[in-house]
Amino acid sequence: MTATPLARSAVLAPYACRPEESRGRLYPEPESLTRTPFQRDRDRIIHCAAFRRLQYKTQVFVYHEGDNFRTRLTHSLEVSQIARSVARVLGLDEDMAESLALAHDLGHTPFGHAGEDALQEVAGAYGGFDHNAQSLRVVTKLEKRYVAFDGLNLTWETLEGLVKHNGPLVGSQAVKKDWLVPGAITEYVARHDLELDTFASAEAQVAALADDVAYNNHDIEDGLRAGLFTLDDLKDVPLVGPVLFEVARDHPGIDRSVQIHETVRRMIGLMIGDMIEETRRRLADFRPKSADDVRRLGQPLVAFSDGMKANDRALKEFLFPNMYRHFLVNRMTSKARRVVKDLFTLLHAEPGCLPPDWRRQCDGAGTPKTARVVADYIAGMTDRFALDEYRRLFDMQEKP
Repeated sequence: MTATPLARSAVLAPYACRPEESRGRLYPEPESLTRTPFQRDRDRIIHCAAFRRLQYKTQVFVYHEGDNFRTRLTHSLEVSQIARSVARVLGLDEDMAESLALAHDLGHTPFGHAGEDALQEVAGAYGGFDHNAQSLRVVTKLEKRYVAFDGLNLTWETLEGLVKHNGPLVGSQAVKKDWLVPGAITEYVARHDLELDTFASAEAQVAALADDVAYNNHDIEDGLRAGLFTLDDLKDVPLVGPVLFEVARDHPGIDRSVQIHETVRRMIGLMIGDMIEETRRRLADFRPKSADDVRRLGQPLVAFSDGMKANDRALKEFLFPNMYRHFLVNRMTSKARRVVKDLFTLLHAEPGCLPPDWRRQCDGAGTPKTARVVADYIAGMTDRFALDEYRRLFDMQEKP
């Protein structure tokens, strides 16, 4: 006989987010007979338009540069696989961890961090732009799918994890000191308190580290395949270098493509294993009895060891100049920033150029409200749509 969704929560650890103890949704809804609240959250995220658009939003490379590079969608799926696997080992709610992994990039602009930096620059005088805050706007306001409410009406736990997956936003434990919480977050929290001064659940912490594991290792793979650096360039990088040596020793003469896959596979395994071991050590030290104990622990429960943190920093220090600031990537990000800035400047000054549904939300040219509408419009674009819209607005030979 198949167990009901809530019956399966009996296998969860005491410090896990338990679906039957959820704090609920901003707009009350009848519970599902076949799915837990966290399973419904996951399904709503998968079916929303913003999730589909991730297919044509890129991490480092623009969509037309090759079909084999990661997109925001493939990255989110890879993060969800890692998060779900780790959550299972630690006795956490897998559906909650998966929901957060799938939703964590919903607020990203086209063209990766280049697009976000450009939008933050041009929208700075009107409240700025932050992709985490934008993710919250997407799931609480911008998605239009239901009769009774805007957004997806996700559970308190999922919204909390989405906003605080990197740690508290305010108070003595805040992960960013002297940082103003984005208006999109403070506006929502005024209606639905997400307790910004505490840590998020263990499930959210797992999703955050799964993100690190996925993008570090997969950026190595994409960078190698793009020819931005070579295997020899990696031989002195901590963690990567020793793994490369072991693969070459164990499989001499192996095909280069398989060598890359095997190296990345082993590195992911090492990072996940370290995360699990360090988290188990902290569980033994702190002995949290509930999800709220995790939130009020005063430090992360899910973490890398100090040694793996050092490896992670070294890997980022290699990728920054050799990939993210490679001259070929710089050329494309320069174009991407120009596209985003020009789109914002034109549409903010001339909101009559916006599609009717967006234009109706504006209150005139150059106003703060119009700036917010234009930022939402641009942030929702895929790489492809942004380039097409740029041509439509600036190329006299293009049809509007």
